[in-house]
This record gives sequence, structure tokens and C-alpha cells, in this order.
Amino acid sequence: MTKQVNLNADLGESYGMYSIGNDEAMLATVNSANIACGYHAGDPLVMRETIARAKQNGVSIGAHPSFPDHQGFGRRQMHLSSDELEAMVAYQIGAIMAMAAMNDTVVTHVKPHGALNNMASVDQDMSDAIARAIKAVDSNLILLATAGSCLFKGGINAGLPTAGEIFADRTYDENGNLAPRSQPGSMIHDANQAADQILSFLDSGKILTPEGKGIEAEIHSICVHGDSDGAINIANGVKERLTKEGYRLATLPEIFS
Repeated sequence: MTKQVNLNADLGESYGMYSIGNDEAMLATVNSANIACGYHAGDPLVMRETIARAKQNGVSIGAHPSFPDHQGFGRRQMHLSSDELEAMVAYQIGAIMAMAAMNDTVVTHVKPHGALNNMASVDQDMSDAIARAIKAVDSNLILLATAGSCLFKGGINAGLPTAGEIFADRTYDENGNLAPRSQPGSMIHDANQAADQILSFLDSGKILTPEGKGIEAEIHSICVHGDSDGAINIANGVKERLTKEGYRLATLPEIFS
């Protein structure tokens, strides 16, 4: 049986006069794009243009909803009621769907961004609210969730197609969560180190912690943050190593077909 996996990136995070990341180069490498919906980054024109480039490259399109936090790039925690959280997520999915329609294409997945993603990964009530919002918009949307997290469980419980995600450019703590960005060594900037980590997770079917503990997790997708230093080198390096090891790189809809 052919081994296959998805490579994704968080893109479309420029807005107005501010340019963030190299979306053009990333879209030539990854299989799926998580596109900012305007709450932490992105604007209508950036959304539309990023979707057009993704379509040209055969890259599947996802919504990347966030807390409303431009100043903090969506990386600051907020505490919302379940009703507000559901409405906020659904609203942002709708925005990307509108821009996709303008490009005669469709949105196929959703991946929460930043603090929203991190909080939901350890909070089942938040995760369930996000899953409800996605399902209410379109029950066929794939939820891209941190592997082994509450968010992954929330997607499965809601009956959504749910993809487990690991990160190429981030390190993990002993609980299998991403190490805080404020912690030294939390970011990986070396392509070989990133590829080594990814292959160790894929080969074992586990998230391997710094002390060697293995946490069982379903893994479907690998993320490289589009705004991180050396993102292009890391994405290309990981893709090259995966191909060499016999993996087929596929879009998220292809993974679930």
C-alpha cells in the first residue's frame, strides 16, 4: 500500500500594505493551503489572490479562522462563549467560501489558527464548539487538527472527516502539545532537523516527546508555517525527504478519497 501524506502551510497572511511570507514559493511546494480569513491577517483581496494562486498550483484550499487579533497575529488568548465562538468560526469560513466562489473553486478544509488552535487542542468544550460550527456550514469540510488533541477528538465526535496534523517547524512538550513560542528551542529553523522529526513521527505513528515518550496519534498532514524563518527551505527539505522515503504527497481531499 502506498504511503501518502499531506503537506500544508498557513498562507494569505499579508494585508493592506504589509507583506508576510512568500506565498508564491510555498504554493509551488505544498499540497494544501490554510488561508487567513481576515481576523488575524489577510484581507478580501489577499484572500482572493491567494486562492487564485492555490487553484493554479493544484493546491486544496482551507479556511484558517482565528480570534479577532490583528495586533497579536492571533496568538493571544481570548475567552468567548460557545455561541460567540461558533458564530466567529462560521463567519470566517463563509468569507473564504465567498472568495473561493469568485475563483470558481471550493473550500475543502478548516484549520484553526494560533491561540484558537492551541486552546482548543487542550479544551474539549472549545473543540466541540469549533466542530459544531464547521459542521453547520458544511459537514463535508475536513477539520485539520493537531494530532492527538482535543480538537481532533471533537472533529471525530462530530462526524467530520478529521485529519491529524504534526508540525515540521515546531518542537513538542512532554504532553504532546506544541512547546510555547516563548520557550527557547520551540522553533525549528533547520530543514534536516525538521525532516528528521517528521519522519520519526510518521515511522512510529506517534508524537515523540523530548524525553522519548511516544504518544499515539493518527497523522495525515504536516504543517510548515508560511511566516517562519526559512519556511521555503524547510518545506522543500521535508518534501524531498518524504519523497525519498517513498511517501506520496497529496491534497487533503485526496487523503480522504
